[in-house]
Amino acid sequence: MRVYLVIVDETEEARTALRFASRRAAKTGGMVHILALVPRQSFNAFGAVQETIEDEARGRAEVLANSAAGELAFESGKMPQIAVRVGDGKTVIAEYLAEHPEVAALVLGAAADGIPGPLVTHFSTHVSALTCPLFVIPGSLGTEEIDRLS
Repeated sequence: MRVYLVIVDETEEARTALRFASRRAAKTGGMVHILALVPRQSFNAFGAVQETIEDEARGRAEVLANSAAGELAFESGKMPQIAVRVGDGKTVIAEYLAEHPEVAALVLGAAADGIPGPLVTHFSTHVSALTCPLFVIPGSLGTEEIDRLS
């Protein structure tokens, strides 16, 4: 079974990537894994304050991932696998791919204009380090184009 890994956040690019991956999975009999990233907090003031901030960030990421999963399940009838991980995005994604050899493609969305985003920039310049193909979905594509191309 083909598994498409999508990184979700609050951006339109993530929604575009998720739509492409879900449509592609439906057409190939595959499935979608959703990975929400929680960045580590850069300061270390007081342990309890730091822990509260990290808990709140994790909670927001979980809500975001579950919302995306609900939309996908409503549209396709299949519930995706959800993971929420704390750490540097590039490292967390590489670790996730190492743990999940069934992933057939990493699907990222690029910004509609300007620079494509840090994950797209990193993985497109380090594509030889990936264990699967990288799909970069242009943010300028509309729903109809995504549906046609997926």
